[in-house]
Amino acid sequence: RENKNPIPFPLPSGSEIRGVKMDLLVLKNQALALAFNVLSWLRALLPEFLRAKRPAAPGEECARCVQIEGPGGLDQLRLVPLRDHESTSGYNLKGSRNTRSDIAIEDHMVLVCVKNFSVNFADVTIRWGLYESALRYVGWPIVPGFDFSGTVIKAGKASKFSEGDMVFGYTLFGAYSTRLLVPARQIRRVPSCLDMKTAAALPAVAGTALHAMKLAGAWPQKPLTKNRAVLIHSAAGGVGSTLVQMAKLCGCSPIVGVVGSPFKIDVCRKMGADVVICRASMDLWREARKASPEGYMAIFDANGVATLKQSYQHLSQCGRLIVYGFHTNLPKASQYLSPWNWIKMAWGMLNMPSFDAMDMCLSSKAVLGFNLSFFSKEDEMTTAYLDQVLRWVEERKLRTPTISVFPMHKVGEAHALIQSGKSVGKLVISTGATSPKEEKK
Repeated sequence: RENKNPIPFPLPSGSEIRGVKMDLLVLKNQALALAFNVLSWLRALLPEFLRAKRPAAPGEECARCVQIEGPGGLDQLRLVPLRDHESTSGYNLKGSRNTRSDIAIEDHMVLVCVKNFSVNFADVTIRWGLYESALRYVGWPIVPGFDFSGTVIKAGKASKFSEGDMVFGYTLFGAYSTRLLVPARQIRRVPSCLDMKTAAALPAVAGTALHAMKLAGAWPQKPLTKNRAVLIHSAAGGVGSTLVQMAKLCGCSPIVGVVGSPFKIDVCRKMGADVVICRASMDLWREARKASPEGYMAIFDANGVATLKQSYQHLSQCGRLIVYGFHTNLPKASQYLSPWNWIKMAWGMLNMPSFDAMDMCLSSKAVLGFNLSFFSKEDEMTTAYLDQVLRWVEERKLRTPTISVFPMHKVGEAHALIQSGKSVGKLVISTGATSPKEEKK
């Protein structure tokens, strides 16, 4: 029978074509990130009088957002006014690319006057142009930010919120703002045991930590393995200190926290770590073996190339390596990504470990990774996480991380601190914004 299809190979499906287009877009944005970061670095070498002057920032009486104009250094963070009909939003809202030209409230939506938002290390990598979900779903310019607290300005009929409610929650970018449109499922009322600034520091780190505990097999049920030891890298940071507490709540023991500086040891112990290893003065893996000679049920690693291989080797039978970041692949204490920084990052990528599937099978080990910023369609999962975190907070079982507060016009200082690796706990930006209802009072 004659073949009526003149093309001798199967045509790609629509989803495959969309995937290729998306990959090309990310590749284009990564090339732009490289070029613009080098330009920022070169611009910083110029004398002050030769640099372009930045426009005056809007005052606190204006609705405004912090926008990253393009990949680069701290100079790319710009305070931009929002017009009366504008708000920021996450990429998961239909038709949204991060800033909306209208604020029509659908039944399930809530418009929030943002009082506080937190700064995460992910925001720094967004600014450098290295955060794939930001490149894939938003591009440039972008208003970063994942978690916030504030008061409701307007609420949809089906949202179960009212004007004036004090709320906190998460958004898939867009939190660096004073006016944010967000689905009602992504926010909760601030409990009486939390102040507004602390509430803004909670959703991203707690959601990340809880998903990591789920992948480790420690939540919602307690671990079933004989070995219940866990090791947590960067245990004094926002996610790390929350993981220490959740591990305690979920019945893990011993809980071994790893920190990079001596002044972080007490912070980690207060959160519930049984053993604290300071990399600056101790042999990390020798102390880890001493704390749990049979290895670990789970190791939580956001370090990347510096520790992944050894982390895997120190798992016990049925152990799981949970990967949620690559901090050591990235430069520290650098405002700009110089050509040398890019060379070092490329070298780090070339030296990333690989894990043999047969070895994982024979040793009964697993490597699991995730990035919550891609979870735009996991509504049931993220709702369960928010509800569980809120229960633990209301029951006084989960302490919030230590916070340091900056005014909105000093967001660059917060970025500089968190990328230096010297921050403890969480960094929160206070916007100074007031809602229309508060202005009437």
